[in-house]
Amino acid sequence: MPERELAAYAARPERSHGRRHREPPPRGRSEYQRDRDRIIHSTAFRRLEYKTQVFINHEGDLFRTRLTHSLEVAQIARSVARSLDLNEDLVEAIALAHDLGHTPFGHAGQDALNTCMKPHGGFEHNLQSLRVVDVLEQRYAAFDGLNLTFEAREGILKHCSLRNARALGDVGERFTKNRRPSLEAQLANLADEIAYNNHDVDDGLRSGLLVPEQFAQVTIVARHMKAVLRQYPKLTGRRLVHETVRRMIDTLVTDLVRASADSIRRHSPASIEEARLAPPLITFSSRVREESQELKRFLREHLYRHYRVVRMSAKARRVVADLFGAFLADPRLLPPEFQARAQDNTPRAIADYIAGMTDRYAILEHRRLFAIEET
Repeated sequence: MPERELAAYAARPERSHGRRHREPPPRGRSEYQRDRDRIIHSTAFRRLEYKTQVFINHEGDLFRTRLTHSLEVAQIARSVARSLDLNEDLVEAIALAHDLGHTPFGHAGQDALNTCMKPHGGFEHNLQSLRVVDVLEQRYAAFDGLNLTFEAREGILKHCSLRNARALGDVGERFTKNRRPSLEAQLANLADEIAYNNHDVDDGLRSGLLVPEQFAQVTIVARHMKAVLRQYPKLTGRRLVHETVRRMIDTLVTDLVRASADSIRRHSPASIEEARLAPPLITFSSRVREESQELKRFLREHLYRHYRVVRMSAKARRVVADLFGAFLADPRLLPPEFQARAQDNTPRAIADYIAGMTDRYAILEHRRLFAIEET
């Protein structure tokens, strides 16, 4: 995007804090476009196709995966960035990379791996996403990782413990100094929330674990579903769900643009550095934020804690714990690449291997190690 179209508080590639390893400037594209392109071509990005959100990969082909979720986040984030005159390329890069470090089996896999790693420094999926782009991707002769810009890396690191932040150098400083990331990073974070809540409504209804009648108690869903039925009284099934979810997303995005624009006007940051020193400027209105939190509470109680999801999550946790225990007891079971890494830090090498697995690969690897008939 040409600089004249960007707001004063937007990130500008020519003013980037740079990359960890110096490189010649890209030709025919900006630094943030280069970041985005490297992410899309990475191995970790392709694996997102077979990593799931709530439903395990083999439960159906139509449920969201980490890949489709990341694309939805990027679409929402770019739309809002355009309205606020932020850098669309940077916000897209952050959105596409934010889940690269997620384990197989969604949050169940993440929690299980964190439990396994507790005696060894723990496991944080945001920190793992940064580790993927900084270290684990091996595509270039001159350096490990993807060598992304500072602005992309800080956006990927959405959350981080203070202990780990102190060890990360410049990209972790905002956690120790109580500063904010770029507005593009703040935007990617809330676009993630919009996409997550709304597609879980869709997937929950598609799976049959939720039924439309349950949403009568959820303000934002009930309001939009009633509006759809007033306009289309005979609408049922998938069309009713899609029309409702579409309108919910529109409400959230419209509110995010309006509330953020008001917040930015009140604080009037004259540069990206002033935006970092201000309170969070990308925000929902108080009413819509409460409605979004209400939806999140509903999904936690009725979808994420549904007995069928709990059963599958328990299986997923056992798979991860079994794999970690087997590899820790005998690192020779690891593939050669990870055996070499295990010489420096065995638990971390095991966590890298497991976190990089897709759902179906983790299930297959578990079968190879524990089923007597497999090799």
